[in-house]
Amino acid sequence: MLSEPFMQNAFLAGGFVAVVAGVVGFFVVLRGASFAAHALAQVGFAGAAGAVLLGIAPIWGVLSFALLGGAGIGALGERAARRDATTALVMTAALGTGALLLILNRTYATDAFSLLFGTIVGISREQVGGMALLALATLAFLALLHRPLVFASVNPDAARARGIPLRRLETAFLACLALAAAATVPTVGTLLIFALLVAPPAAAMLLTDRPAAAIATAIALNLLCCWSGIALAYWTGLPVGFLIALLAALVFVAARSVTRARRGGV
Repeated sequence: MLSEPFMQNAFLAGGFVAVVAGVVGFFVVLRGASFAAHALAQVGFAGAAGAVLLGIAPIWGVLSFALLGGAGIGALGERAARRDATTALVMTAALGTGALLLILNRTYATDAFSLLFGTIVGISREQVGGMALLALATLAFLALLHRPLVFASVNPDAARARGIPLRRLETAFLACLALAAAATVPTVGTLLIFALLVAPPAAAMLLTDRPAAAIATAIALNLLCCWSGIALAYWTGLPVGFLIALLAALVFVAARSVTRARRGGV
């Protein structure tokens, strides 16, 4: 299996996706931003449709639309009570725009549609390199934010009292989430990245309450899901996206069962 170049690229890409989704997913779960993560991935699909219409690489459309969507959610959804409504508004507007752009395109927009389900077993080494650069940029950006982000996520009132600009911090985090979407969506698709951003990180946070340990565990679980899913797809011929999503769900169920057993079934 590992002698095949396309499988080597798939495992490399899966590794980068697992690390980015594990680190960013920890903050997604901690901040209760799962809906925003899902929305920005969907917004990226609309950007890909626009990029295909203009004849440029879909990745640039994903990145630009995801960043604009994150800025819109951050600007309009300042209060938590309004954030879900704002997120839904941005997502539906972007999806409507994406549908229009696909209709305007007179050719079959294969590149745009492939972003829904990903092409992890069909990417080139050049694409892996581009994804690695975006992944590193995402992790570097998040490294600058992680201390105030953890503090503001756990105790926003105390963070506000300390002078931390919560609105700007939220917008910066959404921009980081947009970068993560741009780095991972072309590989695993908009539907699968949501599972990797939520299920394994949530499982990790059930197993440990220490941030560093939770992030490390989330990365390890994502690596397990991605690499096992790719290998199973090679051996069985089943869709890789289905297998990775199934493994991510099973990881969360297993972590929840372990946690309940520790607490005596409560």
